Amino acid sequence: MYKKFYGLKENPFNVNPDPRYLFLTHHTEEALACLTYGIETRKGFILLTGEVGTGKTTLINKLLEWLHRERVFTAFVFNPRLSVSQFFEFMMTDFGIPFESHQKGQMLQKLNQWLLERYQAGERAVLIVDEAQNLSPQMLEEIRLLTNLETSTEKLLQIVLAGQPELEQKLNQPQLRQLRQRITLRAKTRQLTLEETRGYIQERLRIAGAENPDIFSPEAVEAVHQYARGIARVTNLLCEHSLVSAFVDQKNPIPAAIVEEVARDFDLHIVDPIAQAPAQPYLQPGNGQNPPLIESLLQALNTLVDRLNQAEAAVKSEHEQEREHEHKS
Repeated sequence: MYKKFYGLKENPFNVNPDPRYLFLTHHTEEALACLTYGIETRKGFILLTGEVGTGKTTLINKLLEWLHRERVFTAFVFNPRLSVSQFFEFMMTDFGIPFESHQKGQMLQKLNQWLLERYQAGERAVLIVDEAQNLSPQMLEEIRLLTNLETSTEKLLQIVLAGQPELEQKLNQPQLRQLRQRITLRAKTRQLTLEETRGYIQERLRIAGAENPDIFSPEAVEAVHQYARGIARVTNLLCEHSLVSAFVDQKNPIPAAIVEEVARDFDLHIVDPIAQAPAQPYLQPGNGQNPPLIESLLQALNTLVDRLNQAEAAVKSEHEQEREHEHKS
C-alpha cells in the first residue's frame, strides 16, 4: 500500500535472504571472496560465521547463485537436525546421485565414484551446511570424514560450514580438534556501521525501484542504526514498519520519531554501556570509609606486594641453597 506513495516497485525490506539485495560492505566482500577462492582452489573446508541476522544466509544464497552460473554441483543442507543416515540421503539427493542402498558405506562408495567422475571431467562439487552450530559432534565428525575423499593432490569435495559464533566455540572442543585443524579458510559476517547502514538502506531502496534514495531522513537512519545495532535483519524490520507507519501519517521523508515509535512497539532499546555501568565515586569525604573503587585498588595493591615479597623470599632461599651447596663441594 505504501509502494506507490514512495515510488517503489517492490518491498525493499523483505526479510527473505534475496541475493539481489546483498549489500557488499568491505567485510562482506572479503567473506564472499574467501568463499569463492576456497572453492576455486579446492581448499577443502571453509568456515563462515557471524551473529544472528548479519546476512550469512543471504551471502550463502549469493554464493549458490555464483556456483550455479559456474555449473558447479551443489548440495545445500539447511536443516542440520538430521540423523547421520538422513544427512547422507539428503546430500546424495541434492547432488542428484542415484542410490539404492541406504547403508552409509554403500552411499559413500557411490559418492566417491561420482566425485572422481566429476574431478576427471574438470568439474567441482560443493557441500554447504547452514545453521551448523546445531550439528551434533557426531555429525560434525561424519562431515570431517568426507574430506578423506581426495586424490593424492586435491580434495574431491569442497565443504562450507556456516553458523553462529557458537559454532566456533563448538569446534574448540577437544574431540573436534581434527576437524578444526582441517579448516583452511575462515570468513565472517559483521554488524553494519552507521555509514554502512546508510548505504544499506539506500541500496535496498534503489533496487526496489525508488527514484528518491532519501526516503529516510538522516536522523531516521541514525535512529535505525542505534536501535538495530547494525544487525541487518533488525534494520529490515525497523525500516519496513517505519514505511508503513509513515505512509499512514503521509510523511516523506520519514522522520526519526517514526523509527523511535516503531522501536518502542518492538521493545527495542538503545544500549549505552557507559550509562549502564553503575557510578562508583572515587572520593566520599567525611564518611570514614574508603569508596568501593579505592578499596578494590588497595586490595589489588596489597596482593601484588604480598606476591612480590613471596617471590623475593623464594629467590633468597634459592641463592642460600646454592651458596651452601658450593661451600660443601
